[in-house]
Amino acid sequence: MKNVQYTYQFQPAKVRSELIRMFPISLFVVAFGAAFGLAAAQQGLDPLQSLLMSTLMFAGASQFAAIDMWGAEVSVIPVMVVVFAINSRHLLMGASLYPMLRDVSPAKRYGLILLLTDANWAVSAQEYQSGRRNLEVILGGGLVLWLAWIVGTWLGVYFGGLLQNPKSLGLDMVLGCFLLAMALGGKKNPRVLVAWSLAAAASLAAWKWLPANTHVVAGALAGGLVGFFWLEKIPDDEGGQSA
Repeated sequence: MKNVQYTYQFQPAKVRSELIRMFPISLFVVAFGAAFGLAAAQQGLDPLQSLLMSTLMFAGASQFAAIDMWGAEVSVIPVMVVVFAINSRHLLMGASLYPMLRDVSPAKRYGLILLLTDANWAVSAQEYQSGRRNLEVILGGGLVLWLAWIVGTWLGVYFGGLLQNPKSLGLDMVLGCFLLAMALGGKKNPRVLVAWSLAAAASLAAWKWLPANTHVVAGALAGGLVGFFWLEKIPDDEGGQSA
């Protein structure tokens, strides 16, 4: 069996710089973590349960959905189905990262994607389109966002009354604006524009006519199909070997 050489080496200094780079976004994550901590407390979870959920799950929208279904008798299968549906976009996000992760050992690869979020994925994907492979932003950015979510949950559990409704301050728009800025800052060619247009149309249609939270998956699949059937020629690199 042929030995596979994993050549990518993480740069600690760059991991730290990417952690600092994503720190401003983490402040808004703290606010939503606080909202989750408050909601969890109101639904009867004790502080340890809430903190363990945020530490081990690290999935904001899915955690809110699970809390909405919480009660004296929790139906495990429906909760699992809802959480999977909301997080299914990570299947496509993970697949898009494979060209960047193929030179990383499996242990590091799977450890890395545990820290994958919309924000650090968007930065990494945009930089890869520009010819730079930046896995440090997934590691450093993911760490600071994960810690922010845990801290926010803790604040919400014990001091939730200070920020009961972050949406009233417009904080729910911050991540959306960040992702939009990443998209607008990426490549602009007919292939990308068609992909974004179809993704937007499919997402809006799903939001109007399909069950809640399916619009994310519908938009991702529509845009992904454009990329699958409309291939972009990638110049040879790394000694003339194409990806």
